[in-house]
Parts: sequence; structure tokens; C-alpha cells
Amino acid sequence: MDRLNNTVRPYAWGSTTAIPELLGTDPTDEPQAELWMGAHPGAPSRLDRGAGPVPLDQVIDGDPEGELGAATVARFGPRLPFLLKVLAAAAPLSLQVHPDLAQARVGYLEEEEHGVPADAPERNYKDANHKPELICALTLFEGLCGFRPPADAAGLLDGLGVDGLKPYADALRAQPQEDALREVFAGVLRADRDELAATVEAAGRAAEKLGTTDSPYAADYAAYGALARSWPGDPGVVAAFLLNVIRLQPGEALFLGAGVPHAYLDGVGVEIMANSDNVLRCGLTPKHVDVPELLKIVSFTPGAPEVLRAGPDGRYPVPVDDFRLYRHDLDDGPVTVAQTEGAGPQILLCTDGSAELTNAAGEHLALHRGESAFVPVADGTLHATGSGTLFRATTDN
Repeated sequence: MDRLNNTVRPYAWGSTTAIPELLGTDPTDEPQAELWMGAHPGAPSRLDRGAGPVPLDQVIDGDPEGELGAATVARFGPRLPFLLKVLAAAAPLSLQVHPDLAQARVGYLEEEEHGVPADAPERNYKDANHKPELICALTLFEGLCGFRPPADAAGLLDGLGVDGLKPYADALRAQPQEDALREVFAGVLRADRDELAATVEAAGRAAEKLGTTDSPYAADYAAYGALARSWPGDPGVVAAFLLNVIRLQPGEALFLGAGVPHAYLDGVGVEIMANSDNVLRCGLTPKHVDVPELLKIVSFTPGAPEVLRAGPDGRYPVPVDDFRLYRHDLDDGPVTVAQTEGAGPQILLCTDGSAELTNAAGEHLALHRGESAFVPVADGTLHATGSGTLFRATTDN
């Protein structure tokens, strides 16, 4: 077991207080958006086995099978297949979507063959992997996820009373559901930004006003109004009106699969994802938006997203093998984790209270709030005792 020293990413949308509070450090008055735990080369965790701090990706490179296990290496290659984060949003993130594995491989190969530089602003595919995600709320967490039924989206737009939105509302009612959503989504993102700016501004003002009324959409309107304040004039604000507003209570989670447009708006959560940088942005960003490529990737199937809760074993159900996330309430009793042949590596994170870890060799490691550990593959068992909440990230081999 190795205690991890992790990097905080200072993205502009981050909270100035949430991650310092978790770590027990003083705020710097600068945004602290994400705490990364893993071996991603952009900000690998560091560990010390007696020779000084070493990045986790270098440790794994030195002995992939010894650190990850033969089964993990055979299935995912000689790298940790997931990245664990604490995400603290105080402002909306960009509206975005991720490709599936086949799309990522094709897109990456095409951009490589065309010689698009890896750091080019127009580059869509940073690697050949997919990027499914799971976010589990630590506080009340608000976001956007997936498309509303077109009739519902049309009613919401009508309620704003903005003339510039009427053509979109009419189009949502004029075709089969997926065709209607595709046409309106593409039309918004292709619209001239300057020409759409007045409509975005008017929609934002109307949404803020309606957010304080008894409208059945009041809470959603309030979320859209805050979004418009953060991104004045951005076409992504209108695109966001097509999406479901999702609110997670602490302990609830949301899985974000390929093709599902989403954006996190506000709150703190534990996030786990496949080890990939593939993000195609749809709006709420100054960065590149590739509409033709988006239309190949986005799923226009409408429906309410499923809120996930941990099962009896603490696991959140997800339809991918790259990661598994468990949430253990140690106040309910000790947790024993089998480390049998074929099991994957683990990262453990304490988000509340403290946890005492004991492995099969009798070694002990105490984790306090905000601290984390890497557990390489080893036969035997791992025990966790204490009081508080322990998250456990691993793979499914």
C-alpha cells in the first residue's frame, strides 16, 4: 500500500474552498477544480517507497504486471485504465460529449494520418480510447445530461416567451424525436454567434425571472439562468435548454456513456473515468467546436438519465469494464476486500472521517479525510476499518 501525493488542477470553473476544505489546507483564493488520483501523464500521483517521490506512471512502467496484474495488462495494456478525481465545480463546465471506443480509434487514426498536431486547438481526439465517466455526489450536485423529449423541450422554450426561440420550438414539434433534436441542436451550434447573442441574452433573463416563480420548470429555469450568466452570448446556452437538468443528493451517482451530451454545473463529487482525454465540446467554451464531428458522435435518443445508488456491496453499477467505483460507509462496520488472482489494482480515497487499511502482510496505513492510497495487485485480503466514508476504485477483469 502506498500513500499518494496528488495534484490539484486550477481550472477557472473550480471552487476556491471545497478541495482545500477536503484536504485541510488553507484556501489560496484561486480556483481549485480537480484533485487527480492515478497515473495520467498529465498529472500523475506520486508515491515514495524509500527512494523519494516517484510518479505513479513511472512506477507502473517499471513493472506493469507486478503493479497492475497480468489480467489488467492483458485487457487494457500496461497502464492504469482509470483516473479517479474529486471534482469541485463553482461554475458550469463546457457542454461536451465523448466518443465510443470504435469512434475514438477511427478519429484518432484519421487525425494522426492527416498530421494534426497533438496540441492543435482543432484536434478532437487526443488518444484512441473511449472516456466513459461516473460522478458520485459528495454535496448536492447539479448538471445537464442527455436530451429531453422534444415536446418537453419545446414547452420549456415556449415558456421563455423569446421570439428568437420560436423557430426552434416549432422544429422540435415537426419531426420524429431524434430527427427533431438533431436538426435543432445542429442549427443552434451552426448559427451565427453574433446574430444569436440577443436571443441568448433574452433567454437567460427570462429563465432567471421564471426561476423565482411557481412554474413547473422553475428549478430548471434557475439553472439555465445561472448558465447564461456564466456564458453570455454562447450558443451552448440555447443547446442546454434541450437537455435534462439532473440533481444528485450525496451518495447518488450518474453514469455518462458515449454520445451523451452533458455538463456539470455546480457541486462537489468523486469522479472516475477511463484513462482518456477525448472530449468533443458542444458549447459553453471558448475552445474549438467541430459541429460535423459532433453530429457523428452525439446520441439524440431522448430520455431521463438514471440516478444510480450503491448496491449492498457498495458498488455503483456501470456497463463498462475500465473501472468500478465502490462507496463504503465504515460506520456500518469493517470492509474486507478479496485480493484474489486476476483482481485489479485499487485506489482508495477517504472523503470523511478516517480509515485504517491492513493488507495480508499485516501492514497498516491510516487515511484521513482527503487522503488516498494506491494498492497494487497482491494475493490475500485488504481490510478497512474506521469511521467515515471510503471510496474504492478498481477495474473489472
